[in-house]
Amino acid sequence: MSAIDQLLDSIPIPRMVRVKQAFERPIIDNVELDLLAKLKGKNSKLLISPGQSVAVAIGSRGISALPEMVKTLIQFIRDQDGIPFIVPAMGSHGGATAEGQKEMLRGLGVTEEYVGAPIRATMETLRIGVAENGLPVFIDKYAYEADAIVIINRIKPHIAFRGEYESGLMKMITIGLGKQKGADICHELGFGRMTENIPAIARVILEKTNLVFGVAVLENAYHELCQIEVLKNGEIEAGEPALLKEAKRLSPKLYFDSLDVLVIDEIGKNISGTGFDNNVVGRYHTPYASGGPTISKIAALDITDVSHGNGNGLGILDFTTRRAFNKFSFEHTYPNALTSTVPLSVKIPMVLKNDKQAIQAAIKTCNILDKTKVRMVRVKNTLCLGEIEVSENLIEEVKQNPNLEIVSSAFDLALSEQGSLFE
Repeated sequence: MSAIDQLLDSIPIPRMVRVKQAFERPIIDNVELDLLAKLKGKNSKLLISPGQSVAVAIGSRGISALPEMVKTLIQFIRDQDGIPFIVPAMGSHGGATAEGQKEMLRGLGVTEEYVGAPIRATMETLRIGVAENGLPVFIDKYAYEADAIVIINRIKPHIAFRGEYESGLMKMITIGLGKQKGADICHELGFGRMTENIPAIARVILEKTNLVFGVAVLENAYHELCQIEVLKNGEIEAGEPALLKEAKRLSPKLYFDSLDVLVIDEIGKNISGTGFDNNVVGRYHTPYASGGPTISKIAALDITDVSHGNGNGLGILDFTTRRAFNKFSFEHTYPNALTSTVPLSVKIPMVLKNDKQAIQAAIKTCNILDKTKVRMVRVKNTLCLGEIEVSENLIEEVKQNPNLEIVSSAFDLALSEQGSLFE
């Protein structure tokens, strides 16, 4: 038995109960029909001429029904006799390589075969101007050379700063379409300048390209689409702040102000920029964002396969597993930190041999005297918070919250002989 085994084997893991969290749940019944109605309602067909090549910009986030929306958008463009193709608009993600970004799209279900359009990926950019604050403006070469550009993205709170424009269309225009070069420029002076840089750079692209319209989507707290809006070029800057306000109102949360331990089954780039939603767990890698619960120790057990080894965000947490560490790819992870200028998020936390020890290490170090009284919550990821698991000693607190409902009796975590939760 190793010294680590001796220190951790006696640490008790609490019995858990499953709990439903209730959030407001507006939802779109038929995403494709709703999107098509919004597209036709905006008379977008008047802005796409027959024979025009149209670059459809897609990001790296796991948005609900993304492949279906992209397919609908592609067909809409074809119905106007346009010639659509896909461009990855994800800054430095995918290891800052063209193939890596194509692979990310494939992992999200956006394949050429399904959506009915080719994917043209490049990291080459063109400099098309200078923003009002003096920053050079870059854009994806294929997108710029197209006759028209269309973008689609989710509007949501950012994980590293606060402003009128956080994660959404303006950021995708600036950083996503800017590829690694544009993302690098925007991040160069730190997240404290993002609220200034994003609109300044986006305005140049909106003015100097034929970016016809953007499709803005909102999700409810259950990771379901609840609102789609089509904004023409001249409406994006003015229209996005109200959508961000609504997105913040609908955002998921944990209904606990403080916890000793949080266990996250998986993190990944398809979930959030740092692999998990910092706003949900109250852990941030910059001083320009705050909020959320106070949690003493957090363990992340795995990295999603679609992230292709991008472990960005692990450094903000406390513990992980050898399984996640073995997936960690320097080539896919480090370009994010080098571009964002925030190395903290890609540091390696303490690595334990299995899920059991990662959880036990979090409990041992959470600074409570009686480890049997640990206040612990387990979630699949920060997108799926409709049902969570909480330690047995939180039952009375759950009963006092009208937004929480116990849906199981107490149980022991189903750990295998190898200490895994996923076998």
